[in-house]
Amino acid sequence: MQFNTYMDNMFVIMPEVVVLVLGMAILVAEVLLEREHRRYLAYFAVAGLVVAGTQTLRLRGIDVTAFSGMFVLDDYAIFFKMVFYIAAGLAILVSMNYLNIERAEMGEYYALIMFAVTGMMIMASGADLISIYLGLELMAMSVYILAGFLRDNMKSNEAALKYFLLGAFSSGILLYGISTMYGVTGTTNLQEIAAFISSGGYSRAALLLAMVLILAGFSFKIASAPFHMWAPDVYEGAPTSVTAFMSVGPKAAAFAAFIRVFTEALPALRPDWSVVISIIAVLSMVVGNFVAISQTNIKRMLAYSSIAHAGYALIGFVAWGPQGISSVMLYLLIYTFMNIGAFGVVIMLRKGGVAGDSIEDFKGLGKKKGLPALLMLVFMFSLAGIPPTAGFVGKFSIFMAALNAGYLWLALVGVATSAVSAFFYLRIVKVMYMEEPEGEFDLATSNGMSLAMAATVAAVLYLGMYPAEVIAYAKNSVAGLLM
Repeated sequence: MQFNTYMDNMFVIMPEVVVLVLGMAILVAEVLLEREHRRYLAYFAVAGLVVAGTQTLRLRGIDVTAFSGMFVLDDYAIFFKMVFYIAAGLAILVSMNYLNIERAEMGEYYALIMFAVTGMMIMASGADLISIYLGLELMAMSVYILAGFLRDNMKSNEAALKYFLLGAFSSGILLYGISTMYGVTGTTNLQEIAAFISSGGYSRAALLLAMVLILAGFSFKIASAPFHMWAPDVYEGAPTSVTAFMSVGPKAAAFAAFIRVFTEALPALRPDWSVVISIIAVLSMVVGNFVAISQTNIKRMLAYSSIAHAGYALIGFVAWGPQGISSVMLYLLIYTFMNIGAFGVVIMLRKGGVAGDSIEDFKGLGKKKGLPALLMLVFMFSLAGIPPTAGFVGKFSIFMAALNAGYLWLALVGVATSAVSAFFYLRIVKVMYMEEPEGEFDLATSNGMSLAMAATVAAVLYLGMYPAEVIAYAKNSVAGLLM
């Protein structure tokens, strides 16, 4: 169904409006509040995300397009928007005490997260290459600034500069792909592109060039090999709370747009792009897992882990169909909980003169601080895909989708590289429980951190044991996308 009136269009984008207005309200409130009261902006931001999430859930079951076909509201977009709310809310909760420790308690931090979420939401609902690109740039600009938020920290400045330069380069590639696609098809609307391709009479070479350029642009955003070189340095240098957010939120948004573009606009080229994406998936899993073994900085280790997890998710994309795409959606939801949880424990170790980002900083944690060590153990097991955690369910659904689609070899590569990943994930467990502590642990905790840790570990365990409802919801959400 097509919405054309102004009020109908505003109804469709109301969740985006709520989040955007929330970000602007935080900027105004930051000026009016005393410095010691600015921490309440975090709770205000989380409350606003809850309101936006409630509004979004009320729109389930609606399948409409608005703004002359540039914006679509469907269950697929709603699923991803809920993932974005969860990622942003958890990132804000783990940020509160961390920003105070880093002496960077400024309201614009939370406003930038809101603006990034707005861009991510537009990407998930984009039905036109132009609207998707606008959402991507709004998200990217916000995250560039967040990466350099610690203005007096040289690593943070370096991370922001590298991310900006390489991000601008990848955006240029994506935009060149969009312009080439327009030159071939005469449109940027996803449905119209698909209709044009099905009618024939186009230059196949030019169309394949456009496809490759668009694929390369999205591959950078999800940090898949060989477009991953920015990730380790940026993850290490950015504030840890920002790293937690950018490792899940922008990645999920890029996947949401990536899948929609190739599923709705380029299904006729699936024999071509599935081969390329299969190669990227294998490279990502191999590079991410094997290079992570040699890392001594846990943020760099998790960066290479993120590259590998992008490869796992791409397996589901290659498998395609309701089972394949829904397995990617489920995997990204699970990854959000377990990765932010892992970074949350890293943030807890950041106090006093301890950075908390070295694997050596975890020595003997299990002997001194049992609960944080237990939390990290659960998150490491989940990232490694060990039952009964949610990570096992996510990987199992991905590999089964590949098997059912006839990609046995791709599933075997995924299983083999997942076994390799167990080495560096379990190394963290070994350091925590089997090595002697070198001093006392003075953990940085807060009410927000406690709430975030409770939510993440509960989700990881619950989804590991009772995933059926979420799996069914993901499959229902993708039904309209593949019609």
